[in-house]
Amino acid sequence: MAPIDGVDNEIKASALDLIGNTPLVALDRLHPGPGRILAKCEFMNPGASIKCRSSLYMIKKALESGELKPGGHVVEVTSGNQGCGLAVVCAVMNHPLTLTMSVGNSAQRAIHMEALGAKCIRVPQVEGTYGNVTLADVKAVEEVGLKIVDEQNAYYVNQFNNDGNCDSHYHTTGPEIWRQTGHRVDAFLATVGTSGTFMGTSKYLKEKNPNLKAFVVEPAGSEPIKGDPVTKPLHLLQGSGYGCVPNLFKFDNMDGTISVTDEEATEYKKLIGEKEGLYCGYTSGANVAAAVKLLKSGKLPADAWVVTTLNDTGLKYTPVSEDLTKV
Repeated sequence: MAPIDGVDNEIKASALDLIGNTPLVALDRLHPGPGRILAKCEFMNPGASIKCRSSLYMIKKALESGELKPGGHVVEVTSGNQGCGLAVVCAVMNHPLTLTMSVGNSAQRAIHMEALGAKCIRVPQVEGTYGNVTLADVKAVEEVGLKIVDEQNAYYVNQFNNDGNCDSHYHTTGPEIWRQTGHRVDAFLATVGTSGTFMGTSKYLKEKNPNLKAFVVEPAGSEPIKGDPVTKPLHLLQGSGYGCVPNLFKFDNMDGTISVTDEEATEYKKLIGEKEGLYCGYTSGANVAAAVKLLKSGKLPADAWVVTTLNDTGLKYTPVSEDLTKV
């Protein structure tokens, strides 16, 4: 853009230009050592989560391929964050958007999506409880979503099977981390829902540093990537730990898994706020808890830098004691 009155123009054209290039912050107050935890502030995306990245990438690719026509109807199955990201993108790019989501996911997410012009259909749970969504619940949501796709002849984003999900992080999140750390990353870890963040980011970083260690974070008792039987399908990590190995996941770039309990995720979610002044969700708490465990395990050098993601804002969550399923 041309300068205005001799001043460099920093005006963004739309909310789409606010996606990505999030800051990387050191959590030195929360974890003074050994090593260092660096966290990507993904809650600062316009949809308040990391899913804005894949939302923009997948919609752009669908338009380029012709699968989605300009102004065409978009449908997605979501736990909330992907829906919020798609709502940002579809509002700006003028696509009607319908989302299906379990009533077990935070009501704030539905409010957020609908505030951006999307339609959110909340599907009753099969076996979970509010704040605890299982694979069976997700399958029920998927069934409703696919029926709408057929009835409306809509474009189905299909985040769990869309390679663009992983590619978005290979082309944005990974390169940003590499640049922001001055090309120094010893380990990367992330919770896994669709596995897009872990797959794309770890692939890029390992290409740059073959010695980098990449770890999957799983909720304790729901660790299929580790290879353990699922004994606790109900947990607080919404949008991750569904009790199955995601279709997009490949073991090539994984060096191990780290399990985190609900209590640990809750504790570190609280510490991120009290020590670092950042209000984030439960998967962010799980990522930081896992990073602390990894640095204290002795598996990395004492001065190692571990990078993880703060996936979304804590404002997307209702305390489990406040059941807002009827909102």
